[in-house]
Amino acid sequence: MLEFMDYVQSAFYAASRWNVDNSYASLTTSNNLLDFRTPHGVRLHVSSLSSPNFATSYTLGSKGVVDGSFSFLFSSLGLQVASKSNDLPLGHLVRGYRHLQELQKPEEGWQWEIWHRGKRIDTRDTLLYGRFYLPTSTLEALYLRRISPTRLFRLNTVLDSSLPSGGTALSQLQNDYGKYSTEYLFSTDAALFGFRGLYNFGYDPRYPEHQPSTRPPSHPWDHQSGRLSVGGELYFSPVNKSGGLSTGLRFTTLPVHTGFPYTMTLTVNPLMGSLNSSYAVKAGRNLALCSRFDFNVYSYESDVSVGLELWKRDLDTAWARSMLRREWQTKVAPVVDDNGFISSDFVERQDDAQGVLKARLGIDGKATVLWETRVKELLVGVGAGFNLRKKDQVLGNVGLEISYSS
Repeated sequence: MLEFMDYVQSAFYAASRWNVDNSYASLTTSNNLLDFRTPHGVRLHVSSLSSPNFATSYTLGSKGVVDGSFSFLFSSLGLQVASKSNDLPLGHLVRGYRHLQELQKPEEGWQWEIWHRGKRIDTRDTLLYGRFYLPTSTLEALYLRRISPTRLFRLNTVLDSSLPSGGTALSQLQNDYGKYSTEYLFSTDAALFGFRGLYNFGYDPRYPEHQPSTRPPSHPWDHQSGRLSVGGELYFSPVNKSGGLSTGLRFTTLPVHTGFPYTMTLTVNPLMGSLNSSYAVKAGRNLALCSRFDFNVYSYESDVSVGLELWKRDLDTAWARSMLRREWQTKVAPVVDDNGFISSDFVERQDDAQGVLKARLGIDGKATVLWETRVKELLVGVGAGFNLRKKDQVLGNVGLEISYSS
């Protein structure tokens, strides 16, 4: 489950109209079904969005020793989002199967201009975030700035006495042109330089008037019912005189697809000799499944893991349809595809999810189970790890996480 500050940061991206899915770093979104985090020990989060521009959060945990953190967040862009834990949509807090939407045309620079008496008075959306960890005295900071309609700057820093030079910083300049995206990186750790890129085949949102006429898709690989994306990354450190690269591709169905939504990904790191492939499918309104295969040519070792995501909802289909009709009457426009069907994403956003069960099992016999739900005004997560090959110690780590926000 997302922490409150991550939820607010996601709201900033959405409010500033930045597509976080159109980048090489988010290519393997299907892995959210397998790489979920489980709590260790007992942890309590208390957060607040005191104003549309300012949020605070406090964390207290106990895993052998008592630890915790306190953090703050400031956004120059007012965020009108639900903040009370009993009002937060559970579906927005869980990293699970993601329905990618059709690419949108980037805004023009002049659309951001605001003039008053012959002078430009428009500003750029900015987010500041800081978190201080105890008892380690580690400081983590984040700076986000929307430089232009197609550009975002991100700076992450960590200050810790145990790190070389007392800390590290990572700067990223991201460009999103709809059809493709690029990203430039620099890290003070070993003076690392990096570049990432992602290209989407098919529909070009920059020139919608030059695209084929809208028609119902006849095949799942049709560019209107799915999208094929190819990307890669390259990085080099002149200090260590070493570098690396990787490449990958993804095919995912879009909301217009009439069958089961699914996503296929393949990533290859030729220098490390690793290959990773995954397949995720939304098998039903409340069920998503995923499988992943990892192989390394140098070690001849492979790993196969499977996972599932099962939602619990109290609302039946008839109630959801009636809600959709009422939303339509109140002019809250749902997402409608070219065939006149309402997107499943909109149905899920209107439903009140009561909980979600996530499970993962690997070929090594290690399994993880996580249950996240709402108990009155609290968000609760309970997780446990198992090792099925150790009969004398099957049960591993067990954790409980409780969150409250106002």
